[in-house]
Amino acid sequence: MTDALVRAAQRGVRVQLIIDGYGAHDMPARLRTQLKQAGVRLLVFRPDISLRLKRHRLRRMHRKLVVIDARIGFVGGINIIDDMDTPHQTPPRFDYAVQIEGPLVSQMHAAAERLWRLVAWARLQQRWREERAVPESPKLPQACGPYRAAFLVRDNLRHRRDIEQAYLQAIESAQDEIIIANAYFLPGWRFRRALTDAATRGVRVTLLLQGRIEYVLLHYASRALYGPLLQAGVRIYEYQRSFLHAKVAVIDSCWSTVGSSNIDPFSLALAREANVVVYDADFGQQLRASLMQALESGAQVVLRSRWVHQPWWRRVPIWIGYGLARLLMGLAGYGDSANSLSIRARD
Repeated sequence: MTDALVRAAQRGVRVQLIIDGYGAHDMPARLRTQLKQAGVRLLVFRPDISLRLKRHRLRRMHRKLVVIDARIGFVGGINIIDDMDTPHQTPPRFDYAVQIEGPLVSQMHAAAERLWRLVAWARLQQRWREERAVPESPKLPQACGPYRAAFLVRDNLRHRRDIEQAYLQAIESAQDEIIIANAYFLPGWRFRRALTDAATRGVRVTLLLQGRIEYVLLHYASRALYGPLLQAGVRIYEYQRSFLHAKVAVIDSCWSTVGSSNIDPFSLALAREANVVVYDADFGQQLRASLMQALESGAQVVLRSRWVHQPWWRRVPIWIGYGLARLLMGLAGYGDSANSLSIRARD
Protein backbone atom coordinates (compact mmCIF):
# COMPACT_ATOMS: atom_id res chain seq x y z
CA MET A 1 0.00 0.00 0.00
CA THR A 2 2.83 2.37 0.84
CA ASP A 3 4.51 1.62 -2.47
CA ALA A 4 1.27 2.32 -4.36
CA LEU A 5 0.87 5.71 -2.68
CA VAL A 6 4.51 6.55 -3.37
CA ARG A 7 4.17 5.66 -7.06
CA ALA A 8 1.05 7.83 -7.31
CA ALA A 9 2.84 10.82 -5.76
CA GLN A 10 5.85 10.33 -8.02
CA ARG A 11 3.69 10.52 -11.14
CA GLY A 12 2.19 13.81 -9.98
CA VAL A 13 -0.95 12.71 -8.16
CA ARG A 14 -1.82 14.84 -5.13
CA VAL A 15 -1.77 12.25 -2.33
CA GLN A 16 -3.06 13.21 1.10
CA LEU A 17 -3.19 10.77 4.00
CA ILE A 18 -4.67 11.27 7.46
CA ILE A 19 -3.95 8.62 10.05
CA ASP A 20 -5.21 8.40 13.62
CA GLY A 21 -2.60 8.91 16.30
CA TYR A 22 -3.86 5.98 18.35
CA GLY A 23 -4.90 3.58 15.60
CA ALA A 24 -1.60 4.05 13.72
CA HIS A 25 0.69 4.53 16.71
CA ASP A 26 2.79 1.54 15.68
CA MET A 27 3.14 2.54 12.02
CA PRO A 28 6.86 2.02 11.25
CA ALA A 29 8.83 5.25 11.03
CA ARG A 30 10.46 4.07 7.80
CA LEU A 31 7.05 3.99 6.08
CA ARG A 32 6.27 7.55 7.19
CA THR A 33 9.66 8.68 5.91
CA GLN A 34 9.16 6.86 2.62
CA LEU A 35 5.77 8.55 2.11
CA LYS A 36 7.00 12.04 2.96
CA GLN A 37 10.12 11.77 0.81
CA ALA A 38 7.93 10.85 -2.16
CA GLY A 39 5.78 13.96 -1.64
CA VAL A 40 2.81 12.34 0.12
CA ARG A 41 1.17 14.78 2.52
CA LEU A 42 0.75 13.06 5.86
CA LEU A 43 -1.21 14.36 8.82
CA VAL A 44 -1.79 12.66 12.17
CA PHE A 45 -5.13 13.10 13.93
CA ARG A 46 -4.48 13.62 17.65
CA PRO A 47 -0.94 12.22 17.84
CA ASP A 48 -1.05 12.36 21.63
CA ILE A 49 -2.21 8.83 22.49
CA SER A 50 -2.45 9.39 26.24
CA LEU A 51 -5.53 7.56 27.52
CA ARG A 52 -6.27 9.97 30.34
CA LEU A 53 -10.03 10.12 30.74
CA LYS A 54 -10.68 13.48 29.11
CA ARG A 55 -13.20 13.96 26.33
CA HIS A 56 -10.86 15.45 23.76
CA ARG A 57 -8.29 12.70 24.29
CA LEU A 58 -10.86 9.96 23.68
CA ARG A 59 -12.08 11.45 20.41
CA ARG A 60 -10.41 9.55 17.59
CA MET A 61 -10.52 9.55 13.79
CA HIS A 62 -12.14 6.18 13.13
CA ARG A 63 -13.30 6.76 9.55
CA LYS A 64 -12.09 4.50 6.78
CA LEU A 65 -12.68 6.78 3.81
CA VAL A 66 -10.93 7.01 0.43
CA VAL A 67 -11.74 9.39 -2.43
CA ILE A 68 -9.92 9.11 -5.75
CA ASP A 69 -10.11 11.89 -8.38
CA ALA A 70 -13.44 12.96 -6.83
CA ARG A 71 -14.87 10.12 -8.93
CA ILE A 72 -14.49 6.89 -6.94
CA GLY A 73 -14.96 6.48 -3.22
CA PHE A 74 -14.55 3.71 -0.68
CA VAL A 75 -16.21 3.60 2.73
CA GLY A 76 -16.50 0.80 5.25
CA GLY A 77 -14.84 -0.76 8.26
CA ILE A 78 -11.63 -2.10 6.70
CA ASN A 79 -8.41 -0.68 8.08
CA ILE A 80 -5.24 -0.46 5.99
CA ILE A 81 -3.25 -2.94 8.04
CA ASP A 82 -1.49 -6.27 7.67
CA ASP A 83 -4.69 -8.25 8.03
CA MET A 84 -2.82 -11.53 8.20
CA ASP A 85 -0.97 -10.39 11.33
CA THR A 86 -3.45 -11.49 14.01
CA PRO A 87 -1.47 -13.18 16.79
CA HIS A 88 -3.15 -16.25 18.28
CA GLN A 89 -6.10 -15.85 15.88
CA THR A 90 -7.12 -17.16 12.48
CA PRO A 91 -6.85 -14.41 9.85
CA PRO A 92 -8.29 -12.55 8.10
CA ARG A 93 -10.74 -10.32 9.98
CA PHE A 94 -14.36 -10.46 8.84
CA ASP A 95 -15.21 -7.01 7.47
CA TYR A 96 -16.94 -5.02 4.73
CA ALA A 97 -16.42 -1.95 2.54
CA VAL A 98 -18.19 -0.62 -0.55
CA GLN A 99 -16.92 1.10 -3.69
CA ILE A 100 -19.06 4.07 -4.71
CA GLU A 101 -19.43 6.11 -7.89
CA GLY A 102 -21.91 8.83 -8.76
CA PRO A 103 -23.26 11.87 -6.89
CA LEU A 104 -22.51 10.49 -3.43
CA VAL A 105 -18.77 10.78 -4.06
CA SER A 106 -19.05 14.59 -4.00
CA GLN A 107 -20.26 14.41 -0.40
CA MET A 108 -17.44 12.04 0.50
CA HIS A 109 -14.97 14.41 -1.18
CA ALA A 110 -16.33 17.34 0.83
CA ALA A 111 -16.10 15.37 4.08
CA ALA A 112 -12.47 14.48 3.34
CA GLU A 113 -11.70 18.11 2.57
CA ARG A 114 -13.27 19.36 5.81
CA LEU A 115 -11.39 16.86 7.92
CA TRP A 116 -8.10 17.65 6.20
CA ARG A 117 -8.52 21.36 6.86
CA LEU A 118 -9.44 20.75 10.48
CA VAL A 119 -6.41 18.58 11.15
CA ALA A 120 -4.09 20.93 9.23
CA TRP A 121 -5.24 23.85 11.37
CA ALA A 122 -4.86 21.82 14.55
CA ARG A 123 -1.32 20.81 13.57
CA LEU A 124 -0.44 24.40 12.57
CA GLN A 125 0.64 23.42 9.10
CA GLN A 126 0.92 27.00 7.80
CA ARG A 127 1.81 26.16 4.23
CA TRP A 128 -1.07 23.69 3.94
CA ARG A 129 -3.55 26.16 5.41
CA GLU A 130 -2.76 28.89 2.90
CA GLU A 131 -3.66 26.81 -0.13
CA ARG A 132 -6.63 24.59 -0.72
CA ALA A 133 -5.78 21.28 0.85
CA VAL A 134 -8.10 19.39 -1.51
CA PRO A 135 -8.95 20.61 -5.03
CA GLU A 136 -12.45 21.85 -5.69
CA SER A 137 -14.85 18.99 -6.28
CA PRO A 138 -16.06 18.87 -9.88
CA LYS A 139 -19.69 19.38 -10.73
CA LEU A 140 -22.07 16.80 -9.34
CA PRO A 141 -21.48 13.52 -11.18
CA GLN A 142 -24.35 11.92 -13.02
CA ALA A 143 -26.04 8.90 -11.51
CA CYS A 144 -24.29 5.78 -12.76
CA GLY A 145 -26.33 3.03 -11.11
CA PRO A 146 -29.81 2.14 -9.85
CA TYR A 147 -29.15 2.59 -6.12
CA ARG A 148 -30.45 5.29 -3.80
CA ALA A 149 -27.95 6.00 -1.06
CA ALA A 150 -26.94 8.49 1.63
CA PHE A 151 -23.52 9.30 3.06
CA LEU A 152 -23.49 9.89 6.82
CA VAL A 153 -20.75 11.08 9.13
CA ARG A 154 -20.45 11.48 12.89
CA ASP A 155 -18.52 14.47 14.16
CA ASN A 156 -18.60 16.63 17.26
CA LEU A 157 -20.54 19.55 15.77
CA ARG A 158 -23.59 19.30 13.48
CA HIS A 159 -23.60 15.54 12.92
CA ARG A 160 -23.15 14.10 16.37
CA ARG A 161 -26.06 11.66 16.13
CA ASP A 162 -26.72 11.23 12.40
CA ILE A 163 -25.58 7.60 12.20
CA GLU A 164 -27.35 6.55 15.40
CA GLN A 165 -30.56 8.30 14.31
CA ALA A 166 -30.48 6.53 10.94
CA TYR A 167 -30.21 3.18 12.74
CA LEU A 168 -33.04 4.03 15.14
CA GLN A 169 -35.40 5.20 12.41
CA ALA A 170 -34.78 2.07 10.35
CA ILE A 171 -35.19 -0.25 13.36
CA GLU A 172 -38.37 1.46 14.52
CA SER A 173 -39.93 1.13 11.05
CA ALA A 174 -38.82 -2.48 10.49
CA GLN A 175 -41.63 -4.84 9.51
CA ASP A 176 -40.00 -8.20 8.95
CA GLU A 177 -36.31 -8.64 9.77
CA ILE A 178 -33.31 -6.88 11.30
CA ILE A 179 -29.78 -8.27 10.93
CA ILE A 180 -26.92 -6.37 12.55
CA ALA A 181 -23.28 -7.43 12.47
CA ASN A 182 -21.19 -5.27 14.75
CA ALA A 183 -17.77 -5.92 16.23
CA TYR A 184 -18.07 -3.75 19.36
CA PHE A 185 -21.63 -3.68 20.65
CA LEU A 186 -22.44 -1.63 23.74
CA PRO A 187 -25.48 0.53 22.89
CA GLY A 188 -27.39 2.84 25.19
CA TRP A 189 -30.93 2.20 26.39
CA ARG A 190 -32.68 3.86 23.39
CA PHE A 191 -30.96 1.56 20.94
CA ARG A 192 -31.60 -1.53 23.04
CA ARG A 193 -35.21 -0.50 23.55
CA ALA A 194 -35.68 -0.13 19.79
CA LEU A 195 -34.35 -3.67 19.26
CA THR A 196 -36.47 -5.25 21.99
CA ASP A 197 -39.58 -3.37 20.84
CA ALA A 198 -39.02 -4.64 17.30
CA ALA A 199 -38.64 -8.23 18.53
CA THR A 200 -41.78 -7.88 20.68
CA ARG A 201 -43.89 -6.81 17.69
CA GLY A 202 -42.76 -9.86 15.72
CA VAL A 203 -39.73 -8.63 13.79
CA ARG A 204 -36.94 -11.22 13.52
CA VAL A 205 -33.97 -9.52 15.16
CA THR A 206 -30.56 -11.13 14.74
CA LEU A 207 -27.27 -9.83 16.12
CA LEU A 208 -23.90 -11.13 14.93
CA LEU A 209 -21.38 -10.04 17.55
CA GLN A 210 -17.73 -10.55 18.44
CA GLY A 211 -17.09 -14.06 19.73
CA ARG A 212 -13.35 -13.83 20.30
CA ILE A 213 -11.75 -11.73 23.00
CA GLU A 214 -9.95 -8.76 21.45
CA TYR A 215 -10.59 -6.02 24.01
CA VAL A 216 -11.26 -7.72 27.33
CA LEU A 217 -13.28 -4.95 29.00
CA LEU A 218 -15.57 -4.34 26.04
CA HIS A 219 -16.02 -8.07 25.43
CA TYR A 220 -17.40 -8.73 28.89
CA ALA A 221 -19.31 -5.45 29.17
CA SER A 222 -21.17 -6.25 25.94
CA ARG A 223 -22.19 -9.65 27.24
CA ALA A 224 -23.90 -8.01 30.21
CA LEU A 225 -26.60 -6.91 27.75
CA TYR A 226 -27.40 -10.39 26.45
CA GLY A 227 -29.97 -11.27 29.11
CA PRO A 228 -32.68 -8.68 28.37
CA LEU A 229 -32.12 -8.96 24.62
CA LEU A 230 -32.54 -12.75 24.67
CA GLN A 231 -35.54 -12.39 26.98
CA ALA A 232 -37.22 -10.16 24.37
CA GLY A 233 -36.64 -12.71 21.61
CA VAL A 234 -33.54 -11.23 19.99
CA ARG A 235 -31.32 -13.91 18.47
CA ILE A 236 -27.62 -13.50 19.26
CA TYR A 237 -24.76 -15.18 17.44
CA GLU A 238 -21.07 -14.86 18.26
CA TYR A 239 -18.63 -14.99 15.36
CA GLN A 240 -15.88 -17.50 16.08
CA ARG A 241 -14.02 -18.15 12.84
CA SER A 242 -11.82 -15.05 13.20
CA PHE A 243 -12.01 -11.53 14.57
CA LEU A 244 -15.27 -9.85 13.61
CA HIS A 245 -14.63 -6.26 12.51
CA ALA A 246 -17.80 -5.61 10.50
CA LYS A 247 -20.13 -2.66 11.12
CA VAL A 248 -23.09 -3.44 8.85
CA ALA A 249 -26.84 -3.99 9.00
CA VAL A 250 -29.72 -5.07 6.75
CA ILE A 251 -33.34 -4.28 7.59
CA ASP A 252 -36.24 -5.79 5.63
CA SER A 253 -33.71 -6.60 2.86
CA CYS A 254 -34.08 -3.06 1.48
CA TRP A 255 -32.28 -0.79 3.99
CA SER A 256 -28.58 -1.44 4.47
CA THR A 257 -25.64 0.31 6.02
CA VAL A 258 -21.90 -0.30 5.71
CA GLY A 259 -19.34 1.82 7.50
CA SER A 260 -16.91 2.40 10.32
CA SER A 261 -19.33 3.06 13.18
CA ASN A 262 -19.60 0.49 15.91
CA ILE A 263 -22.64 0.51 18.16
CA ASP A 264 -20.78 1.51 21.30
CA PRO A 265 -20.04 4.73 23.22
CA PHE A 266 -16.79 5.44 21.41
CA SER A 267 -18.35 5.38 17.94
CA LEU A 268 -21.73 6.89 18.81
CA ALA A 269 -20.48 9.68 21.08
CA LEU A 270 -16.77 10.23 20.59
CA ALA A 271 -15.15 9.20 17.31
CA ARG A 272 -15.35 10.60 13.79
CA GLU A 273 -17.13 7.96 11.73
CA ALA A 274 -18.47 7.48 8.20
CA ASN A 275 -21.24 5.17 6.97
CA VAL A 276 -23.16 4.76 3.75
CA VAL A 277 -26.86 3.86 3.84
CA VAL A 278 -28.26 2.12 0.75
CA TYR A 279 -31.97 1.88 -0.07
CA ASP A 280 -32.14 -1.00 -2.52
CA ALA A 281 -33.49 -4.54 -2.40
CA ASP A 282 -30.79 -6.03 -4.63
CA PHE A 283 -27.95 -4.55 -2.54
CA GLY A 284 -29.73 -5.55 0.67
CA GLN A 285 -30.24 -9.12 -0.47
CA GLN A 286 -26.57 -9.49 -1.42
CA LEU A 287 -25.43 -8.19 1.96
CA ARG A 288 -28.02 -10.34 3.75
CA ALA A 289 -26.83 -13.45 1.90
CA SER A 290 -23.24 -12.75 2.96
CA LEU A 291 -24.27 -12.29 6.59
CA MET A 292 -26.39 -15.44 6.60
CA GLN A 293 -23.44 -17.42 5.27
CA ALA A 294 -21.30 -16.00 8.10
CA LEU A 295 -23.97 -16.99 10.64
CA GLU A 296 -24.15 -20.52 9.32
CA SER A 297 -20.46 -21.22 8.78
CA GLY A 298 -18.59 -19.09 11.31
CA ALA A 299 -20.81 -18.31 14.29
CA GLN A 300 -22.33 -19.99 17.32
CA VAL A 301 -25.79 -19.19 18.61
CA VAL A 302 -26.21 -18.00 22.19
CA LEU A 303 -29.09 -20.00 23.66
CA ARG A 304 -31.22 -18.21 26.21
CA SER A 305 -31.73 -21.39 28.24
CA ARG A 306 -27.98 -21.83 28.65
CA TRP A 307 -27.30 -18.16 29.17
CA VAL A 308 -29.62 -17.70 32.14
CA HIS A 309 -28.29 -20.83 33.84
CA GLN A 310 -24.57 -20.23 33.42
CA PRO A 311 -22.51 -20.62 36.61
CA TRP A 312 -21.57 -17.68 38.81
CA TRP A 313 -17.89 -17.85 37.90
CA ARG A 314 -18.82 -17.01 34.30
CA ARG A 315 -21.09 -14.16 35.37
CA VAL A 316 -18.47 -12.42 37.54
CA PRO A 317 -16.18 -11.16 34.74
CA ILE A 318 -19.24 -10.03 32.77
CA TRP A 319 -20.52 -7.80 35.55
CA ILE A 320 -17.05 -6.57 36.44
CA GLY A 321 -16.56 -5.56 32.81
CA TYR A 322 -19.97 -3.91 32.72
CA GLY A 323 -19.32 -1.99 35.93
CA LEU A 324 -15.88 -0.82 34.84
CA ALA A 325 -17.20 0.31 31.45
CA ARG A 326 -19.88 2.44 33.14
CA LEU A 327 -17.35 3.84 35.59
CA LEU A 328 -14.84 4.79 32.89
CA MET A 329 -17.43 6.45 30.68
CA GLY A 330 -18.80 8.32 33.67
CA LEU A 331 -15.34 9.57 34.60
CA ALA A 332 -14.88 10.73 31.03
CA GLY A 333 -18.09 12.75 31.29
CA TYR A 334 -20.28 10.64 29.03
CA GLY A 335 -22.35 8.69 31.53
CA ASP A 336 -25.40 10.89 31.08
CA SER A 337 -24.87 12.11 27.54
CA ALA A 338 -27.58 12.50 24.94
CA ASN A 339 -26.51 9.14 23.51
CA SER A 340 -27.64 7.44 26.74
CA LEU A 341 -24.36 5.73 27.48
CA SER A 342 -25.36 4.71 30.98
CA ILE A 343 -26.44 1.10 30.85
CA ARG A 344 -29.37 -0.43 32.63
CA ALA A 345 -29.05 -4.19 32.20
CA ARG A 346 -30.31 -7.27 33.97
CA ASP A 347 -30.06 -11.03 33.60
